[in-house]
This record gives sequence, C-alpha cells and structure tokens, in this order.
Amino acid sequence: MVKERPAFHCEQCGFSVPKWVGRCPDCGAWGSVTESVPTRTPNAGPVSAPARPIAEIAVEEAKARPTGVGELDRVLGSGLVPGAVILLAGEPGVGKSTLLLEVAQAYAAAGSGRSLVVTGEESAAQVRLRAERTGALSPDLYLAAETDLSAVLTHLDEVQPGLLILDSVQTVAAPGVDAAAGGVTQVRAVASALTTVAKTRGIAVVLVGHVTKDGNIAGPRVLEHIVDVVLQFTGEQHSPLRLVRAVKNRFGPADEVGCFEMHDAGIRGLPDPSGLFLNRHNEPVIGTCVTVTMEGRRPLLAEVQALAAESAMPNPRRAVSGLDHARTAMTLAVVERHANCKLGSKDVFTATVGGHRITEPAADLAVAMAVMSSVFESLLPADLVAVGEVGLSGELRRVSGTGRRLAEAHRLGFRHALVPADCDDLPPKMNVYPVADLRAAMAAVKSMKLEARRPLAPVRAG
Repeated sequence: MVKERPAFHCEQCGFSVPKWVGRCPDCGAWGSVTESVPTRTPNAGPVSAPARPIAEIAVEEAKARPTGVGELDRVLGSGLVPGAVILLAGEPGVGKSTLLLEVAQAYAAAGSGRSLVVTGEESAAQVRLRAERTGALSPDLYLAAETDLSAVLTHLDEVQPGLLILDSVQTVAAPGVDAAAGGVTQVRAVASALTTVAKTRGIAVVLVGHVTKDGNIAGPRVLEHIVDVVLQFTGEQHSPLRLVRAVKNRFGPADEVGCFEMHDAGIRGLPDPSGLFLNRHNEPVIGTCVTVTMEGRRPLLAEVQALAAESAMPNPRRAVSGLDHARTAMTLAVVERHANCKLGSKDVFTATVGGHRITEPAADLAVAMAVMSSVFESLLPADLVAVGEVGLSGELRRVSGTGRRLAEAHRLGFRHALVPADCDDLPPKMNVYPVADLRAAMAAVKSMKLEARRPLAPVRAG
C-alpha cells in the first residue's frame, strides 16, 4: 500500500504546501500553517431528522425577535433570529461591551426570555458596576465570568437563556485543544462548538471579537464563514458617534448602518443622527456647504467647511480633517484650473463638522463650493445642499441614490440643491439645479440669490 503523506495547509486562507513553513506563501499570515491528516470518505450513518419537502418546514421557529434596541434591529433586519450566531468586532474602547449589555437588558426586559452575559475580560463585579450605571439590572439578565468553554456550556444548561453574549471569543479556551486561548485553533474550536449549541437549542449567540491593527477581525478567516452575521462597530476617539455596519447578514440587508451615541449613562440609538454633523446658522457663513452622504442605505447630512488665506510661507499648506486627503487635493486642483480660482499662494484648510469622516466622491461638489466661497468671499444660501462627483475636467458626475439623499435634505428643511445634470428621480418639492460643471454651479448660486428676493415656488429649476 502507498503510504499517505501528511499535508500542510493555512488556516487563514486554505493554501496547501508540501511541508511546514512559518509563514503562509499565499496570504502571508504567520503561524497559520498546520498539519492535516488526510480523511477517508465516511460511510452512511444515521440522520438527525428525515428530509422533507421545503414547503412543509415550519418557519415560526426562525422568526426574528426584537432586541429592544431599534438601531441594532435596523442593522440585523428585524431582530435576533433564534439559533443565529453573530460576530461583533471593534477596536478596544469603542463600546462593544456597553452596547451588548444594553442589548441583554432590553432583551430580558421585553419578555423574550433570559439573557446570559459571559465575560472573560472582566470580573462579574466590574460588569455589575457598569450595569448599575447604565440601568441594566433586569431580573432575567444573568452574568457569569468564565474563560473555559465547558463552564460556559454548564451555565447554558442551568440558565436556559434565549440570548448568549460571549465577551470575548478570544478569551475562552476549549478543553482538549492543545493551543493557547486566543489562538487560531482555539478561536475556531470555541466558535464551532457554540455554533452547534446555538443551532440545536435555538439560542441566539453574540460573539465579541477583537480586531488587528489593520482593522481586520482577529482570528481565522473561517470564523467569519461560520457565523451568520458579521457586524463592525466603529467610532472616532473624539466623537460620540458610533456606527454598527453589517458586513455579512444571512437574515437581512448587508449594507445597513445603525447609529449610536456614547454618553455618561451608556449608549443610546440615534434614529436621526444628521444633527451631529450640522452646524445650522441663521445666516449664511462664508466657506461652508452642506452635502448628503450615504452610510449603507442611510442618508446623512454633513457640513463641509473651508478656509483659504494668504500664505506667509513659500510652500502653502493643505490641511484636511475628516475628508479623504487625496480626493481633496484633486478637487482643489480642479477648482484652480477650471473655476478660475487661484490657490497657488493660499493656505487651504478643509474639515467636516462633528468629527464625521467622508470618503465617498459625492462630497466633491460641496468641497469645491466651500473652497470657492472662501476664496471669492461669497455667501452660499444656508438652505443649499450640494451632491456630486467632480471630474478632472471640471465636469460633474452623478452619484448613486441622489433622490434618497435629496429627500432627506428636504425633510430637514433644505430648499435648494446642486446636482449633476444627468440625475433623475429628484424630489418635486425642492428647487433642484442640475449643473454640468463648476462654472455652471457658481452661476446657479448667483441665480438663487436673485430669486431669494421674492418668494420661491417649489418647482424644479432648469
């Protein structure tokens, strides 16, 4: 008989190599190559339940139950599905534990069942102090501090919860696995065991995951394939805003975003977060322009500010805060070349309000209008929004979801809008000015000022 040779494969990407190496040649991960013994094809065995026609399978057991946190339900689709496994990842200190403690409290208070929080990073007393500060003291909310998977399973047998929160999956070790807690092998073993328990008992499981310095989820890539939902929890250090993004969702949309605000008493949802990014003025201010960005499928209004001043240095400064530096530099070059706006001897500073970071091209027109307003010392209407991508030849290009963006702006009281000329599906109750390039945009602003002297009718401007 031919002797079977051992094979080696990467636990991150699955790449196979003939012998062991310290670093995967394909994905570059260190310490992820392990030996795998070839498996034989198993014989037929007993089944857990006979196969049935799909129309005869009941769906009541898989209906989602609201968590009591509206913004999280928005991201998940409609709530927690029994048997679902959710992975929530985020940077240290962003508020993952605080958010999930609020979720456990709301789930238990709503009468959906008991909720169990298992912490491996803090003691039970430390979590109790946070729960007292946030008001999460429901009698159906149970708490345990464990780092052993067997102990976690014992708590599940005793408490019989409908929701299990494990904070975090990197701190729990499975017995019988010869690896340190937090390693690739341990994380995969713990996640696989809890997934099996969740599916067989109908328990919704939320796993807290760490992220690397690159912002990726720590642990094996197979972890994201095992779970049903992958959520990213992000936020700026100096901003109270926190965003929950669905990266993967088997039960709902994968491009939805939930908004939260951190405060002294915990964290709360923000159904209308645009107020954090707007600094509404009674009178127009030079160098400001409002745009509408899309976070997933949610439109958010953001204010862009620009300041251009004569420079005392031979090399003028270009400072950016909250905007993409490369796109802003390109927009400034287009403004100087195609809008007759001289910036060569000026320091130019651009920023967003409220710490909101904008990276999509839809804010190009707002950046250009704010810069030209500062250079020419020309006021823009306070109820104007500008949405559009600026091309290298000065033309304006359409962006996705223009109608949805302008509908949100109109709901918040904006009456004028600058959009590219080829946009459609525009709201009929706004004064929309389709423009082809930056020069046409400035001409449209002048016409707005002239029309402002008499009452404006809710019609589309040509």
